[in-house]
Amino acid sequence: MAPDFDAVVIGGGFFGCSLALHLRRTGRRVVVLEAGSDLMLRASYVNQARVHNGYHYPRSILTGLRSRVNFPRFVEKFRDCVVDDVDTYYAVARRFSNVTARQFETFCRRIEAPLRPAPQSVRGLFNPDLVEQVYRVTEYAFDAVVLRGMVSKALDEAGVEIRFETEAKAVHRMDGGGIAVSCAGSEGDLTASHVYNCTYSHINELLRNSDLPIVPVKHELAEITLIRMPEELSNFAVTIMCGPFFSIMPFPARGLRSLYHVRYTLHDTWYDDAASAYRDPDQVLKSAPKTSHQAHMLKDAVRYIPALERAEYAESLWEVRTVLPRSEGDDSRPILYLEHDGVGLTTIVGAKIDNVFDMVQFESAHAEPTES
Repeated sequence: MAPDFDAVVIGGGFFGCSLALHLRRTGRRVVVLEAGSDLMLRASYVNQARVHNGYHYPRSILTGLRSRVNFPRFVEKFRDCVVDDVDTYYAVARRFSNVTARQFETFCRRIEAPLRPAPQSVRGLFNPDLVEQVYRVTEYAFDAVVLRGMVSKALDEAGVEIRFETEAKAVHRMDGGGIAVSCAGSEGDLTASHVYNCTYSHINELLRNSDLPIVPVKHELAEITLIRMPEELSNFAVTIMCGPFFSIMPFPARGLRSLYHVRYTLHDTWYDDAASAYRDPDQVLKSAPKTSHQAHMLKDAVRYIPALERAEYAESLWEVRTVLPRSEGDDSRPILYLEHDGVGLTTIVGAKIDNVFDMVQFESAHAEPTES
């Protein structure tokens, strides 16, 4: 019998939805299975909402170059959700930074990222004992709520079926071809020609239940603090480079600023690998004490930008971030595109929002199993 669908996409985040749209536009019958009540409510929403233009990755020129290529593509395709009216700066710390100001300038020239010294009025906001140089850059934010609306509308117009509150538990190859997907939800099980595992922090939940080898990944329980900026910094976004520092970006979905601190944002880390007992990311997120580190984040940020002493804490957002272990050495952000031999299953993990174009490129080219 013919399968129910040509493709099943498990996970209704930005990557899963974008893949479903791509597959549908190539003529395939597609369904998205989302365990929650709506699309793009988890990691697609709980992040710093940064549209990367390469500056963030001076230790990984490939990641910087890919961001430079994808930045204008994202801005053009998703213009309605892009927020570009904020003055954005990168500052290089004098101590404990992995790069100097000269190295940062060299990196930006190599990837052709626009960079110019900040005006004196802005440099005066920074503590000169801790900050070597400050640069004005071209980098934007996105409104996750507007983006969700754009994606939802595109899925509806393309005729992609979406099944909410439906959790894919396991997959297995059927005799004679096709894949059976076991589901927890009102719609029941289904079959497909191919299945895409786009569940981000939960990729190994599906693989374990399907008796497939897990993918080695690192999980991080992260707190993103939302703050109100003082008047003199109301149009200001900044990233302190490159080490145990912080960044402040617009969070347009709430009309606030997000504060992410390398030292204090992460409350817990663990690995999915052969040597570690499996921990369900949802259970970790649900059961972990939500004791905010916001006071530590702001206190440290004030050392670099004294005017932040007048910033006000609003709330914290919590989520599990998932990264590939190879990123720990050079802070690179590759995507994972892995085809499981003989199963008809592909696992995909994107590290930042502009990776979505690389994912579509891999799928279009029917890439060999690879991390890239």
